[in-house]
Amino acid sequence: MCDTMRLHRMDLPDEVIIGECWARDGLQNEPLIVPTRKKVEMITGMVEAGFKKIEATNFAHPKYLQQFADAEEVLRQIPRKEGVDYRAICTTLKGVERAVKSKDEGYGVDEIAMVISASEAHNLANVNMTHDENKKLLEQMTRRAIDTGHTVFGWVLTSFGCPINGDVPLDHVAKMGKWWKDIGATFIGFGDTTGVANPRQVSEFYEYMLAEGFTTDEVVVHFHDTRGWGVACSLVALTFGFRYFDTSLGAIGGQPKTGAAEYHRGYAGNTCTEDLVGMFEEMGVRTGLDMDKLLELGRKAEQTLNRRLRSNFLQAGPVPHQGIVYDKEKGILGEKK
Repeated sequence: MCDTMRLHRMDLPDEVIIGECWARDGLQNEPLIVPTRKKVEMITGMVEAGFKKIEATNFAHPKYLQQFADAEEVLRQIPRKEGVDYRAICTTLKGVERAVKSKDEGYGVDEIAMVISASEAHNLANVNMTHDENKKLLEQMTRRAIDTGHTVFGWVLTSFGCPINGDVPLDHVAKMGKWWKDIGATFIGFGDTTGVANPRQVSEFYEYMLAEGFTTDEVVVHFHDTRGWGVACSLVALTFGFRYFDTSLGAIGGQPKTGAAEYHRGYAGNTCTEDLVGMFEEMGVRTGLDMDKLLELGRKAEQTLNRRLRSNFLQAGPVPHQGIVYDKEKGILGEKK
């Protein structure tokens, strides 16, 4: 059966939740240090556009990630709205303690994300720890986070392939995901860390993980767009009924800026928010986002970073279902009202 027929017959979710990662995963590898004021403006715009989950910052030591030296100041200034969850990533126990302190002082995050790689070789390169060493630390961090009222988001990096060791066995990835669940993680992210996943592989991957007991309410879909396949892979995940998708405005981000080797090829970046949201909405899958405000955010993201980003939807605009007319005075094509 051809893929178009499968999509036609598939019961797709009526709505999905898009997690916007521009302010953290997006900015992490940017050489330009974005001023706190600009970060707050962007996150405020995300709230106004309707995002319910926003990755706001990283509690890394400024020596390693100067971009997030202002983590607490950003959290103090961003708007708080019922139904909007903020997430920060922590890679050390000290980072968790900073998150706890900010929560105690009234400006914390709702979710704390933590990472371990499915590939031990990648884990050594990324955080300089074996799996056993890292698990002991992450168990401490998870207990502390849960005890202080945070939701834990557990990442299994390199789930679709390792840039050092190549393919990673599915049973090993599932084991790592189950370990996260066993120690208390609410959400599980199987990371396509360097954008190696292809749509057929993704289909086989999620079929396996669902059979292993993972659910569409706990798994967050997050594909990198290193080779331009992020939207396609996310579409396959949608056909399995997954509801949570992480993306980044302009497809920026992806490559850690932590001193580790640059192991990607092609573009480092996440699946583009504008492109995936535009496609989902055209398919009748609601995202709850205001499209005009989303496109304005995309333009502001480009202005903030002083360059054109990689959003096709931002350049082409929404599909004109009502037809288009030529505005003689403005000299442009516009949608019929």
